[in-house]
Amino acid sequence: MGTSAPSLALVIPVLDDRELLARCLRSVAAQTVRPDELIVVDNGSTDGSADVARRFGARVVHEPARGIPAATAAGFDAATAEVLARVDADAVLPRTWVADAKRRFGSARITAVTGAGRIPAWPEPVSRLAMGAYLGTYSLAAGAALGHRPLWGSAMLVRRSVWDRIRDEVCRDDARVHDDLDLSVHLPAGTRVVRDRALTVAVARRTVGDGSRLARSFGMAVHTVVKHWPDEAPWRRYGRIVAARRSARRAGARQ
Repeated sequence: MGTSAPSLALVIPVLDDRELLARCLRSVAAQTVRPDELIVVDNGSTDGSADVARRFGARVVHEPARGIPAATAAGFDAATAEVLARVDADAVLPRTWVADAKRRFGSARITAVTGAGRIPAWPEPVSRLAMGAYLGTYSLAAGAALGHRPLWGSAMLVRRSVWDRIRDEVCRDDARVHDDLDLSVHLPAGTRVVRDRALTVAVARRTVGDGSRLARSFGMAVHTVVKHWPDEAPWRRYGRIVAARRSARRAGARQ
């Protein structure tokens, strides 16, 4: 049974990216439906990024602990909306992104959603191929370790109720951790992460076009996964996931 469109908070971590942030916030200002909360988490910028955020009407949260894990967590903690969405400062949102996100979460059964990306600086076929390879590899590798589709930080959304359950478990003090993968690890067992192409965002070419950045990202992904072992090793996770799904089925049968 569906519900009315929930409130949505859009959280954007930033560190010295004022020009890209301004572009991102212009796309937010052009939304057909504005987010109920717009929060920019300044992670120690020295280039005036916080001033740019305020100029666009965003609430600025200062997080002195460096790293996207700490910044994302600070933004989610500060938000009060029913749905918490995070995008990167270099993302550009299509005009209906917020409206589509609210519509997707109109179903109470949806608790976690991940979007997709494109690179407008490249020809569409090249962009599609590059992002498909990048996100496809990430989804397959991380999904095998997690037992479910991972969230992708450039466009990820979770219900506040989910965040409230795991906020004390996520990593906040290790800048080498991928916050999206870490959040994916701590999602309650049995959570289904839905991928929605309507929530595609445009990202900078550096996302997949910088070899050193990709190598660093891969190293961080391995570090994030191994950091949670042995408790979150795949063989243990799969057991908990199967048990949670069986329990959910039994509960549904009794209703």
